[in-house]
Amino acid sequence: MNFIGKISVLAIAAAFLAFEAPAQTITSKSPHSDAHKQLLANQAKNKDQIRLVEKNTFIDLIDDIEPEPDIFTEGWNSKAVNPFNAADVPDTQLIDVTGYFMPVPGRVTSNYGYRARFGRMHKGIDLQIKSNDTIYAAFDGKVRLTAYERKGFGNYIILRHPNNLETVYGHLNKALVKPDQVVKAGDPIGLGGSTGRSTGPHLHFETRFMGYAINPAAIFDFANQTTHTDTYMFDKRTYTKARNYDPRGRYAKAEGGNPYRAAESERESYTVKRGDTLSSIAKSYGLSATSLRKINGMSNSDMIKVGQVLKLK
Repeated sequence: MNFIGKISVLAIAAAFLAFEAPAQTITSKSPHSDAHKQLLANQAKNKDQIRLVEKNTFIDLIDDIEPEPDIFTEGWNSKAVNPFNAADVPDTQLIDVTGYFMPVPGRVTSNYGYRARFGRMHKGIDLQIKSNDTIYAAFDGKVRLTAYERKGFGNYIILRHPNNLETVYGHLNKALVKPDQVVKAGDPIGLGGSTGRSTGPHLHFETRFMGYAINPAAIFDFANQTTHTDTYMFDKRTYTKARNYDPRGRYAKAEGGNPYRAAESERESYTVKRGDTLSSIAKSYGLSATSLRKINGMSNSDMIKVGQVLKLK
């Protein structure tokens, strides 16, 4: 190769190296370098956004995952309100009641307990509503049953929850959910009404553990629109009793603040309704007819009248 050829090769090599050097270490402040940095910054931002989208999508998928499937086995396809075998129910069971939502904001119009007037147990609590008020799911769960019972609940819904409770919503005008539908606490599930055996618009609300109709007032403080505690201890000996942590309760001091005994003293009077007898009223509140007469200053010959207010203490 002649001298001029060698110089040409060296010149080309130098130019090539000069071109490649910035790609190894960017030190230039040129517009090209600034644009390259901006491009890299945008790529990093896009990657972060992609990661955020992927993360949020995953969280959404977690939220959409159905509750543990093992609770949707026993009696799931049953059309009965109680599909459980009593022999399999444990004597006690701690139940998590966090993550709740009040089914309606209305006050209690009829308590849980024996109704002498009808000769049967009232296994839920009646809550005040107006016709077509929205009814909400009390906990996350899945719809086990929507049905109609002419002489009882009317249109009703049963939800089963991951905490092993079932909740029942009765006398609805309309169900807004279908069997096997997954719901979250606070989701609208129905419109309230007065269907079935009902004298006016109200929500009949039940809380059941493996078929045992727990007194809803043992779990919920309806006056304050909350739960009494984060957990409820189901016990076959006390599941029919309410709880009341009001320190003014009649038995609060004597029973060391026992919330079950305190709840028994809440009602101080009763207004006589058609079909009532003195004996049936007394029995409903754990009194004898003689004691009820004595509390109200009545003789054995005195008769009660519809609308009359009787003292219970």
